[in-house]
Amino acid sequence: MATTLFHSPKPPLVQPPPATSYQLTTPFTKISSIPRAQTIPKTNLHSRLPSASFRNSSSIPPESSETGGGCPVPLDQQPINEYKALSNSFPFSWASAGFVEYSSRLFVAGAAFAALVGLPVSWFGSVGPESDPIKRVLAGVSSGILVMTLLVVRMYLGWAYVGNRLLSATVEYEETGWYDGQMWVKTAEVLARDRLLGSFSVKPVLSRLKNTLVTLAISLFICVVIFLNVEGSQDRSYKTSEEAGGRAVPGVYNDESARTFEPDAFCGEPAIN
Repeated sequence: MATTLFHSPKPPLVQPPPATSYQLTTPFTKISSIPRAQTIPKTNLHSRLPSASFRNSSSIPPESSETGGGCPVPLDQQPINEYKALSNSFPFSWASAGFVEYSSRLFVAGAAFAALVGLPVSWFGSVGPESDPIKRVLAGVSSGILVMTLLVVRMYLGWAYVGNRLLSATVEYEETGWYDGQMWVKTAEVLARDRLLGSFSVKPVLSRLKNTLVTLAISLFICVVIFLNVEGSQDRSYKTSEEAGGRAVPGVYNDESARTFEPDAFCGEPAIN
């Protein structure tokens, strides 16, 4: 009798659910095992932040990426670099200094020129300095005032040129020489930065230089008026001396005075009535 074996199918293996693992973070746990949060790409951050933002407390804001890379204007012809160079050059740096320092430097320059050049030339370059020393001193002082005026005019022209380039919406520049002049239109960020710098740093300097020019002009006018009054008083004294009776006047020829000192030279000539 044959026996038949019935093989029952194996029951499917049921896998137990994975046990919930609780990961303990200790100071010795590796950083790589901790899941990281999703980070924002750097390109998005740089695209959202303005390139010419003020990141420090200096008076001159940092240059934007456009002025450094995309701006076709050479570095030495950019208005902000021209402002930096002018602020550190002689004698333009005097105007941007403090009021006491600016006034003292300007006064020392004028006084030195008047004492070393103007006064010696006016004193020894004319005849009879002992007769009218006031006129020689006034001439020396006027020369010092004139030199100070020339210095202030030179400073004003330089600061006005840089101020106009900062406040202008366009920049004229030269790539290699005077024959290839170009013009670049400032971006909104560069224009705002330059106008802020020109309004709060250049305009106060220009107003100070204007006031200095007015003061020097008034001082020079006073010196000229005093000089003319002294000269007029001397002319009147010469006329009164002639009318008094033929008194000899230094530097002026008179027949009557010559007859008084040299009567032999006029022998046989009729007297002048």
